[in-house]
Amino acid sequence: MKYHFLDQYREVDSFIHRLDPRAKFLSTLALVTAIVLVPRASWLAYALFFILVAALLTVSRVPPFYVLKRSLVVLPFVLMITIFIPFFKEGAPVWSLHLGAWHISVMREGLLRVAGIFCKAWLSVLSLILLTATTSMADLLKGLEKLRMPAIMVMLLSFMYRYLFVISDEAEHLSLARNSRSFGGGVGLQVRTLGYMAGALFLRSYERGERIYGAMLSRGFDGHSRSLNELSLETSDIVFVVIMILAAAAIGLSPLYARMWIG
Repeated sequence: MKYHFLDQYREVDSFIHRLDPRAKFLSTLALVTAIVLVPRASWLAYALFFILVAALLTVSRVPPFYVLKRSLVVLPFVLMITIFIPFFKEGAPVWSLHLGAWHISVMREGLLRVAGIFCKAWLSVLSLILLTATTSMADLLKGLEKLRMPAIMVMLLSFMYRYLFVISDEAEHLSLARNSRSFGGGVGLQVRTLGYMAGALFLRSYERGERIYGAMLSRGFDGHSRSLNELSLETSDIVFVVIMILAAAAIGLSPLYARMWIG
């Protein structure tokens, strides 16, 4: 069972790893908020945000290839959301195609908007990868609880992380059983078989959840997250949060400064 792909580098010793989870979460929240709120086509701000995130990733000593591979997961979702924007956004066309009565044009403003959305999504994902790669899930959940996040949300996140891998293993077992029985036939038979598999997976997950919940109650479960590490905010944590908030705010306002300087 692959149960540590999110935080497999949590044992690396670095300054970022030693920070309190609450400090890292608040810093990431400030950084992502600034990235999302920056005006579109603010290429200077995007470049500065990338330099800041890249510097933090370098300090954290998380392998660059690992970060890049995981960050590219966002690309298909961005393309799915923005694929039609270049065709419907008004502006100057950069490419046109005539198909009988149809006239298809790709607009420059639409391409710029897609590029801005991709930059925001990619930078945000990089920031989240830095958080999850340098913090164990148990410590992160305990930090969220100490930040007064509702206990039910913390527990849902905990269960989702823990049992996502269990459900994945169940799906692999069902797929292996299907393949061993010479899965084939027409499209209708394949769809029907996949429907049976989805139903079986749901029933197995539900039954396992009931058994796990009963076992947790018998062991004194009280709805709170547990961690072997005691969390404590040090001066370095507070200084890091303040610096990150100020840096995110300064970079977020950089397009305004650039406009005032040019004007």
